[in-house]
Amino acid sequence: MSKSVKVGNVTVGGRSPLVMIAGPCVIETREHCLAMARRLKATAARCEVPLIFKASFDKANRTSHRSYRGPGIARGLEILAEVKERYDLPVMTDVHEPWQVNAAAGAVDVLQLPAFLCRQTDLVTAMGESGMPLNIKKGQFLAPADVMHVVAKIEETGNRKILITERGTSFGYNNLVADMRSLLILRETGYPVVFDATHSVQSPGGAGDRSGGDGHFAPYLARAAAAVGCDAIFTETHEDPEHALSDGANAITLNAAGKLWRILKKIDTLDR
Repeated sequence: MSKSVKVGNVTVGGRSPLVMIAGPCVIETREHCLAMARRLKATAARCEVPLIFKASFDKANRTSHRSYRGPGIARGLEILAEVKERYDLPVMTDVHEPWQVNAAAGAVDVLQLPAFLCRQTDLVTAMGESGMPLNIKKGQFLAPADVMHVVAKIEETGNRKILITERGTSFGYNNLVADMRSLLILRETGYPVVFDATHSVQSPGGAGDRSGGDGHFAPYLARAAAAVGCDAIFTETHEDPEHALSDGANAITLNAAGKLWRILKKIDTLDR
């Protein structure tokens, strides 16, 4: 059993129920972000599952410089703070540079360390020193056991509010593979483990000037991860993935999210 981490009004880990983390990859507009939060909260209420809302104010690692990145930190954090206040939802967002940490910490409930940046010591340290709950995304290039070094950097700051997310491992060019053994290895850190089902089916750079993906596989990997045992499942969710401004190829629809969450809840209950 892992430690538990409090994220807003949701507890991740320990003996708490499986948590769902969902939202659009990037804030597209204020209206879209609020609508997604409202609909996801309603779906979570119907399924009786705890929910953390996630969206990024900036996607700094887009394949092409022409791709949409988001509204930026100032406007993006205003929108996320509004989601938090209006819908009483815990909110998570990425930070990419140390100077962004304090601003983001004042607007959301949990800061996410992007997978590509998980070895950037200055960023990791700044995030740890914020005292905020942190979600470490394991780099696609890391063995699961290597995450211990990232954890140690955060622990050195005195912060023990840590989540660790598996999001697939590079397997040749433009492809990721999800190794379910990783969830058990990450569990050895003692911290709650998250499985990112949608990024695990991403094809980085696989669509030429953007990433592709196989979103239809994501629910099956989520079910497998819940059966192996984890504390939260992450799914990027969009009402119309085909027209999403980022990562639409691996996102799931709102309708699929509700169906999946009911199944995941049943699997989680079997292990309790």
